[in-house]
Amino acid sequence: MASTVAAAAVRPGWEVLASGRLWIAGLMGFAGGLPLLLTITLLQAWLSSAQVSLTTIGLLGLVGLPYNVKFLWAPLLDRFVPLGLGRRRGWLVVAQLSLAASIFALGLQDPAQRLWAVALAALAVAFFSATQDVVIDAYRRESLADAEQGLGASMYTYGYRLGMLVVSAGGLVMADRIGFRAVYFGMAAIMLAMVAVTLLAPEPGGSGERPRTLKTAFLGPFGEFFRRRDEMPSGAIAVLAFILLYKLGDNLASHMSIPFYLDLGFSNSEIGTVVKFFGLWPLLFGVFVGGVLNLRAGLYRALIVSGVLQGVSTAGFAVLSLVGDDRWWLAAVIGFENLSQGMGTAALIAFMAFLTDRRFTATQFAMFSALAGVPRVVLTAPTGWMATQMGWAPFFIFSALVAIPGLLLLLAFRAWLQDGASKPAPA
Repeated sequence: MASTVAAAAVRPGWEVLASGRLWIAGLMGFAGGLPLLLTITLLQAWLSSAQVSLTTIGLLGLVGLPYNVKFLWAPLLDRFVPLGLGRRRGWLVVAQLSLAASIFALGLQDPAQRLWAVALAALAVAFFSATQDVVIDAYRRESLADAEQGLGASMYTYGYRLGMLVVSAGGLVMADRIGFRAVYFGMAAIMLAMVAVTLLAPEPGGSGERPRTLKTAFLGPFGEFFRRRDEMPSGAIAVLAFILLYKLGDNLASHMSIPFYLDLGFSNSEIGTVVKFFGLWPLLFGVFVGGVLNLRAGLYRALIVSGVLQGVSTAGFAVLSLVGDDRWWLAAVIGFENLSQGMGTAALIAFMAFLTDRRFTATQFAMFSALAGVPRVVLTAPTGWMATQMGWAPFFIFSALVAIPGLLLLLAFRAWLQDGASKPAPA
């Protein structure tokens, strides 16, 4: 099976943590996280300072649409090899140079005078950022062995969060001192510097033969996946259903968490301190634990353990609803929930990487990640109505029980995952 062969050998023991491949994943994560909030948090602050209406600011959120439909042009990234640098590095250089130029162009605009130009520049930033995400996912998948995918996801997430922090915290602080325009110019320079990381990083080996035609590039990824009858005995539909359901309960609960905290009587300051600041560290630790668990215990056990903990931690919100306004209980519930959420994220990313065929890595990973985002974006829409009708405790108990179908599907994958994901890659 093409997806079970990675470009690098699995190293025994903990020395894999010193692998340069993992640190490259972290640096590329930083490059991926940096542009995200340039069109959300920082741009919203800039527009607000320019007295742009809240209605317009809300509508400009649509510039983030490329992140949700990036699978539409991902086949082109599998098919063509630009600049003679290799399929992954070539597209990364193109995306990063285009990103730097787009961010610089966004900084040149005046929201008070040319709002349409701001929107176009922001859309360009989002498009090239989404493109970079597709290529980075493909690079990480192809440069790491199957057992290393969890740790690779951990390092990528750390870098991604750091990139977001540089913009959300550092960017806003610096905007008060040097202005938004100069901040965007500085971010463009940082993105330009990431090209050096790409040029110094090796092209992944053994990435498979690229599609020979555009028809194969666009249709091949889907046909190949749905033809894997022998390798996925439970069926492709069951695998896709698992991706959809695995974090559904966790997403349902998280979507209504802020109204829940406020309804219990917690202040905005308490929510900001405990939920946003304190909760970040268990999340990052959970991502690391999930990666290590995948390396040491295997993908199947990592998915099972993380899935069970996600369900139990979601039920913790029901306990908090009975306890009420208590900071210590809030910290305990948030810490546990974020820990399990981080573990589940690392395990699910590793699972999606395991599913990809080397010829179509970019397209298939983009397709799987888009599907994984459906619960967060679409299926959480009725959660407010559900919480109103059911009450907080029953709502969170229901959200916890939603984890069961995904775990039952996972049981059907046991032999397949243990046989495939345990195979080390050839050196």
